[in-house]
Amino acid sequence: MAPNTIPEYLKLDKPVAILVDGAFFLNRYRVVYPNGSTHTAQQIAKQMYTMLLSHLQGEKLYRILFYDCPPFMKKVQNPISKQPVDMSKTPTAIFRQEFHKELKKMRKVAIRLGYLKGFDWKIDPVKTRDLLNGKIQLSDLTENDVSYDIQQKGVDIKIGLDIASITQKKLVDRIILVSGDADFVPVAKHARREGVDFVLDPMWKHIDESLLEHVDGIKSYCPKPTYP
Repeated sequence: MAPNTIPEYLKLDKPVAILVDGAFFLNRYRVVYPNGSTHTAQQIAKQMYTMLLSHLQGEKLYRILFYDCPPFMKKVQNPISKQPVDMSKTPTAIFRQEFHKELKKMRKVAIRLGYLKGFDWKIDPVKTRDLLNGKIQLSDLTENDVSYDIQQKGVDIKIGLDIASITQKKLVDRIILVSGDADFVPVAKHARREGVDFVLDPMWKHIDESLLEHVDGIKSYCPKPTYP
């Protein structure tokens, strides 16, 4: 998609910072890019870089900050089969490691890492419903009916702190945030109050009205999907 020309009154003197919510980006990538779920880590990294640079129209780039978590590397035991599962050998963990390596090679890209916390095993929602309805018994569950619950920690706070720091230090005139999370409303409001042009790239995802109200613009440069 060819970028539109920014009107003269929107062109600013200082560089532009681009912040990417990694989990959000990777989930949306598989929706908006044809066959995105089959792309390699290298393909996705290059496509992301091209997409992000499309936001710059004659402006200088301060830095691309990519927020994610290192893969979960522990060994856990499947409660059904009682077999050990090495989470570091899963396709998700292997991909994340390769993807982060690709990002580290790229010019003006910095990775900000939170961490993943493992909680416990959870039963597939469909199987849970069948259990509650009496259609199946616990003894009917197989090892593929459960998955390990892993949650991302520390990423949102890093994004918020960086936006506040960049804003307070007057390092940029514009911040591009690739996300769709309404939790960023407070920092978006803070940046705007300090005179920073705050633009959201939700990669065509429908966003909450509370976030829409507190940004200076919305622009996506990835392909527009046929469904949200």
